Amino acid sequence: MPKYSISPEFFKENRNKFTGLLPPKSMAIFRAAERMPRNGDQFFPFRQQSDFFYLSGIDYENAFLILFPGCPVKALEEVLFIEAYNPVKATWDGHMLNNQEAIEISGIKSIKFSDQFETVLRELMHYADAVYLNLNEYPKFQSDVADAHQRLALELKNKFPLHSYLRAAPLLEGLRVCKSDHEISLLSKACEITGKAFQRVLSFVKPDCYEYEVQAEIDHEFTINRANGHGYAPIVAGGLNSCVLHYTDNDSQLHDGDLLLFDFGAEYANYTADMSRTIPVNGKFSQRQRDCYEAVLRVLKQAIKLYVPGNTIDQINMAVWKMMEKEMIGLGLFTAEAVEKQHPESPLYQKYLMHGVAHHIGLDVHDVGLKHQPLKAGMVLTCEPGIYIKDERIGIRLENDILVTDAEPLDLMGSIPIEIDEIEKIMSNNLYLNL
Repeated sequence: MPKYSISPEFFKENRNKFTGLLPPKSMAIFRAAERMPRNGDQFFPFRQQSDFFYLSGIDYENAFLILFPGCPVKALEEVLFIEAYNPVKATWDGHMLNNQEAIEISGIKSIKFSDQFETVLRELMHYADAVYLNLNEYPKFQSDVADAHQRLALELKNKFPLHSYLRAAPLLEGLRVCKSDHEISLLSKACEITGKAFQRVLSFVKPDCYEYEVQAEIDHEFTINRANGHGYAPIVAGGLNSCVLHYTDNDSQLHDGDLLLFDFGAEYANYTADMSRTIPVNGKFSQRQRDCYEAVLRVLKQAIKLYVPGNTIDQINMAVWKMMEKEMIGLGLFTAEAVEKQHPESPLYQKYLMHGVAHHIGLDVHDVGLKHQPLKAGMVLTCEPGIYIKDERIGIRLENDILVTDAEPLDLMGSIPIEIDEIEKIMSNNLYLNL
């Protein structure tokens, strides 16, 4: 059973919103994620497919969900299929979901076993004209390996070639992009745990320790606070590593005088936070590090104000890049005159800030939502300006998670230390630095 409690009403509401978008004589078929092989007889830790969790709350493999509003057989308007109890599997692997638990988690009354899926499906296909199927349609992601959802789609088209097949992803994207109050509370909990882990490492980091030791402190805090784990591969990057945007080796030694850049987020109830911080390994920023840090922090504070209904990620990026360009001039990285002469397709700031500064978060760290899509109340996005000066071994990124509201933007990480004085004060009590 899960380590968290979510009301089945949440999943019922999600299903009702989704089925309300389906035309008559249409049904939607979803399946759980599959365990992915690691090597030998081992699998990677199981993580549920986000849409399946959003609609059912079920965090187990070998499960299917069929939604068919208006089905002539009322008992089959929504059916959840779970793996039948296997005493041998239970002996080796532990608890298996039973019917009553599935009802209590999902709010679905019609529970059947997964080996009945084919039989029920054949009956329902007789009543349906169109079938909605769900694939991963994240624009920047592509896998060479066909997953269970792609295989299911091909199998259905082969067995039932005369039906119409449609995409469920656009419908779910429209629902998931704006978070409900319950989702915001789960994201807030993930942010809270992330903040606790950051506070922990502030009291641990010291020269000559290793990045992986710091990550171990984060892992520990996540575990004792009942997080699922990391929402994405954590970045613990000291010195020159802080200038590698997706550095995840986390195996280098930390040196006196260097900065340490963090980018990590706890996943709680499958909802993930996403935070970046940068601290001095020895507990005190040098003047140059301080100047660069304050420049990024000023931009972060100004950028958060842009997270209002009607704005877009594209527009936020453009505004923040312009702010950072001004700060870079102030830091002496280039001159205003050089900016006037720069090639428009190769702006000078891109040498020191080469990434966007906002993306949606939720059930996925890069959650559903498009860059040109106008922001609405209920959306939660990151705000993450940065500056990377390789020649000076300075990489600084500051990132908080921002809730768009009909009033002022709400910083879900507003209580996590970010000011230089806060960080240096906490680190001044670091016993390891005072030995």
